[in-house]
Amino acid sequence: MGLFNAASWDAFLQWMGKTGWHKLQKLGLVLITCFLLLWAIRLVGRAVRRAVDDGKEGVTSEAERRADTLASVLNHVAWVVVAVFFVLTSLQEFGINVGPLIAGAGIAGVALGFGAQSLVKDWISGFFLLMENQFGVGDIISVDDKHAGVVERMTLRITQLRDTEGRAHYIPNGSMVRVVVMSKEFARALVDVDVAYDADLDAAMELLKTEGARLVQDLPESALEPTEVLGVNQLGGSGITIRTLTKTAPGKQWEVAREFRRRIVLAFREAGIEIPFPQQVVHHRNRQA
Repeated sequence: MGLFNAASWDAFLQWMGKTGWHKLQKLGLVLITCFLLLWAIRLVGRAVRRAVDDGKEGVTSEAERRADTLASVLNHVAWVVVAVFFVLTSLQEFGINVGPLIAGAGIAGVALGFGAQSLVKDWISGFFLLMENQFGVGDIISVDDKHAGVVERMTLRITQLRDTEGRAHYIPNGSMVRVVVMSKEFARALVDVDVAYDADLDAAMELLKTEGARLVQDLPESALEPTEVLGVNQLGGSGITIRTLTKTAPGKQWEVAREFRRRIVLAFREAGIEIPFPQQVVHHRNRQA
C-alpha cells in the first residue's frame, strides 16, 4: 500500500510539473475573470442607481425603483451565466469534450420545456414585467387581492413581497393575474370624516380645507397638494360622512391619512364640532295591571 501511495504521489507530482500548474493557472485566470465580470455588473447597477438618484431622502422615485429592479435581475442572471461558463471552461481545460454536453443540454432543455411549462411561464412573465416596467423594487403592490406589500426582490421567476407584519411572500411571476400598484408616480389619501347631523357642515368642510393646507406646509415631501374636500358622501345612521382626498408621494398615502385624522380630531375638538358615535335610545313603557 505504501509503494502504491508513493507511486501515485510521484505520478501526481509529475503531472503537476508538466501540465497541472499550467491548467490551474488558466482556471485561476478564468475564475478571476468571472469575479471581475460580476464586479463590473454590480458597478454598472450602482452607477445607474446614482445617475437616477434625485437626492431626496425617504422618497424613492419611479426611475430609482426601476434601477434597483434591473440591478437585482442583472446580478441574478450574471451569477447563473458566470457559473455555467466556469463549469464548461473547467471541463474543457481537463480534456472533456463539451460539445456533446452542450448538445445534450439543448435536448434536455427542450424536454424540460415541455415538462416544466409553469417554470417557463414564470420566466416569460418575469421578462415582460421588467420590460414593461409594470412595477419594481420598492413599489407597494397587491396581487390578486391575496398578497399585498413592498416589493423587496424581483427575478425572472419570482417576486418577493414583504407585508406590514413582516412576512415574506414569494409569488411566481406566471401566477399573477391582476396586480394593483399602489405607489405608481403618486397616490391619494382617502379620509372619510363623520360629523353630527346638527353640526355646521360648511364650517366643518372649511376647517377640513384649512387643516389640509397646513398638512402640505408641514409635510411637503409626503403631501403634494392641498386636501380636496369632495363634500357629503353619505348620510349614515348616526352622522354625515364628508369625503376628502389628498394627493401624496408614492407609498405615503397611509402616513398622510393617519396624520390628517389626528389633526382632524384635534381641530374638531377645539372648534366644538362633534364627531358622532352610534347611540341607541330605549323607551321603557310601564304597563298598568
